[in-house]
Order: sequence, then structure tokens, then C-alpha cells
Amino acid sequence: MDISAVNLNRLAIFVAVVEAGSLTAAAGRLGLAKSMVSKHMQLLEAEVGVALLVRSTRTLRLTEAGRAFYDATRQVLQAAEAAIEQARSGRESVQGKLRVAAPVDYGVMVVAPLLSRLRAQYPGLTVELLCADHRVDLIAEGIDVAVRLGKLADSGLQAARLGPLLRWLVASPGFIARHGMPATPAALAALPYVELTVVAQPDSLTLSDAGGQVQEVAMRHTVFSTNTAYASRAAALAGDGVLRATVFSVQDDVAAGRLVRLLPDWSLPASAIHAVYPASPNLPHKVRVFIDELKTIVMKKI
Repeated sequence: MDISAVNLNRLAIFVAVVEAGSLTAAAGRLGLAKSMVSKHMQLLEAEVGVALLVRSTRTLRLTEAGRAFYDATRQVLQAAEAAIEQARSGRESVQGKLRVAAPVDYGVMVVAPLLSRLRAQYPGLTVELLCADHRVDLIAEGIDVAVRLGKLADSGLQAARLGPLLRWLVASPGFIARHGMPATPAALAALPYVELTVVAQPDSLTLSDAGGQVQEVAMRHTVFSTNTAYASRAAALAGDGVLRATVFSVQDDVAAGRLVRLLPDWSLPASAIHAVYPASPNLPHKVRVFIDELKTIVMKKI
């Protein structure tokens, strides 16, 4: 028999009728009219092709086929309830595999330590981190959530803003000892510069102060060019030149004195850090926990 010929909702009504002992009692339990319950039973028997119930004005009993059908149907409904509960537990608890994508430097410096802490906190969780500087296709690669830095491209994904993406100008103490500390944005132009080529306008700086004054600076003396944030940071630490860097990548170096922030009264334009994930009416709890924890980290670093 083709199962598609049977309205599976009627199985639950049938079980309710049997367990309630009458159409009237089942109708009250289900919140349906008695006539509607009776109609469902007639249609179910027609779909199955066998009499399931013997009804009189006062009594209702199962046929032999109905008894067997009830036992099997009850098992089917119990299995369905168990499957639903299992699915909900995955939505409401932090367990299973969490697949995360992030840019290489942010993934290594921020996301990986966070995932390790979540693993320690939630033993039922396993993680997979994909670090790549190209835009990852979440749907095609089965990614639960991705971290995106900067402007978001239009897509069918959901996005949660985690906080601002800030940048500083930094240089090593040795570099400053040789070239002096720049006192104004204009003084930057004459200094050796470490260029990160993957950013827009890598040799042009826009700075603004608290009073709203804006200055554009063209860095004319690039001495080190690279396409990775790790290499640009290494060049700055070695004293090669001034570096425009994300705060998360150099904050610890500045705190430890390995790098010095230049012109702290002047700010570079800020962008944003987002978590993006496939659109869904029910966001898995493991993804929600990851996003909330990462947002806490981002806001602490401001």
C-alpha cells in the first residue's frame, strides 16, 4: 500500500479515540467537533481499506484488525515524538558538530581560542574551524556560521552585528627610535610604510580627530608589501615601517610594548564584524551560544 494514500494526522486522532474510549471524549481531548472526529475515522478506514472500529450508540470497540493497527500506530507516534524531541534537544542544547568559517588571522587569534573554551564548557560539542581569506559558501560547504570582517555582500544569509572593526597605526619602538614619533598625520607620509595589499586603497590613509577634522595621507614610501596580516605584523615587529592594522591583531603587542600606537588622538575609519548564517526560523542553540560569546569578546576589545 502507498503510505501517501493515508492522512497521517488521522493516526493521532485514531489513537486518541481508542485511548479516550469514545468519539465524544476524544473530541473533547483534541478540541474538535465530534462529527469531525467521526468523519476522520470513516476516512481512515477507507484509506486503510479495513474496518478498525465497531461503533454503537453507547459503546466503541476495536476490531481484530483495529487492535493490531492501534498497537502499530501507537509505536509509530511514539517514534515520531522521540524524533521530534531529539531534534529539539539539538536546537536547545549545545551539542553536535559546530562548523565555523573565519578569515585566517581572526580565526587563529580570536575564534580558535573561543571554540576551545566552548569545547571545555560543553563536552557534547565538537568543532571544525575553516580558516580562509576567500568568501566561503556556507550552504555548499555545510558551514553553520561564518565570521565576516568589513562590509557585507548582499546574500540570502542572516547576519548578526558583533561590534566595530577598529584599526590602529602602529610601529615598533626601534622604528620610532630611528625615525621619531610622528606628531601630525602629515608627518606619516615621509615614513617607511608596511602595506597590506588586500585592503582597499592600501597606501592611502584617512584619519579624523574628535573635533571632526579629517586628513588624507598618501603613504609614499612603501618598503614592505604583503597580502597577509600575519606577514605585515611581522614586518612591523621587525621595525620595517608604519603599519595600519586591525586592533585585534596588534592589541596584545601594544599592551606588551612590542608595538606602539601612533597618533592615538586620530582615528581610522571603522567597519564592522558580523556573524552570518543560513536563514532559519529556529537558530540552533550551539550557533546562538557561539555568536553571543564572540560578541562579548569583540565588545571587550573596544
